[in-house]
Amino acid sequence: QVQLVESGGGLVQPGGSLRLSCAASGSGFNIYTMGWYRQAPGKQRELVARIDVGGSTNYANSVKGRFTISRDNAKNTVYLQMNSLKPEDTAVYYCNADKWGSSRTGFGSWGQGTQVTVSL
Repeated sequence: QVQLVESGGGLVQPGGSLRLSCAASGSGFNIYTMGWYRQAPGKQRELVARIDVGGSTNYANSVKGRFTISRDNAKNTVYLQMNSLKPEDTAVYYCNADKWGSSRTGFGSWGQGTQVTVSL
């Protein structure tokens, strides 16, 4: 099992960019599908993006073309580059690691979350 720690959240103006990082400790990082989820106030947690062990990615329709997920297996780290941010991107963002994450959502290990606020 891995332990996950997110960083990089903060306050940004609409149209701005942020890069989230998630550092994993424990063994076997390179066999986990890694994902980013988010949860806005009053809403359910939703999958934003994920990347499997082969580097294949998929994204929520709402972030396609604006967000990019990547992983560095040598550093046990997954990133989420967020560009052209919108107020509706405001949420707590959670890192996720799941050995079977390519075929299911909402399971596995979670980080503590990092707040992203998009506002003037």
